[in-house]
Amino acid sequence: MRCATEIGSAQVAAEVAAAPVLNGGDGAGQHPTQALLDLLTIRSERGQVDGNTIVLCGDLKYGRTVHAGVELYKHYDCRLILVAPDALKMPAEITARLREQGVRIEETSDLAAALAEATVFYMTRIQKERFADPAEYERLKGSYVLTRELVERVNPDVTIMHPLPRVDEITADVDALPGAAYFRQAKNGVYTRMALIALVMGKV
Repeated sequence: MRCATEIGSAQVAAEVAAAPVLNGGDGAGQHPTQALLDLLTIRSERGQVDGNTIVLCGDLKYGRTVHAGVELYKHYDCRLILVAPDALKMPAEITARLREQGVRIEETSDLAAALAEATVFYMTRIQKERFADPAEYERLKGSYVLTRELVERVNPDVTIMHPLPRVDEITADVDALPGAAYFRQAKNGVYTRMALIALVMGKV
């Protein structure tokens, strides 16, 4: 039997369950409810999804929120910039599939350059629990840190998102910036998941 931390566990459960199954995150695979609330947040913060340049930064190899997110963003007219160290880049099979589907994708390791282009900057943490080798985590943690000074100098109008919890990848002084949307993003998760539960219960 698979546990919920394994990739594909939600699909396995859905295939045998008599009741609807909502995937609240299957290991390093997908996190579709997070992707839906992220989409709601972009719409509420920026007015629409089309036309945005969305930067995804941090752990893109194991980050289930960004894996799920690109499956939604590909249906909109937006540009994606992927920022990660080489060891944590978005899996090649995902980027290849997106490019085949006509999605505009750029990959870089330069946080500041990507921030300058962003309308939405989506930061993720380096996830210690995903590493089999603790030394590799120690080497990569802190690869990217978003500070208030950097945001105000490079792109003060950017919308900043994060699936939470954070460790040290966004400094606390960013919280007071108007574009810091991650706490509003978390609140949107309540509404999104309420709607999903109502939907599967036939209340919508």
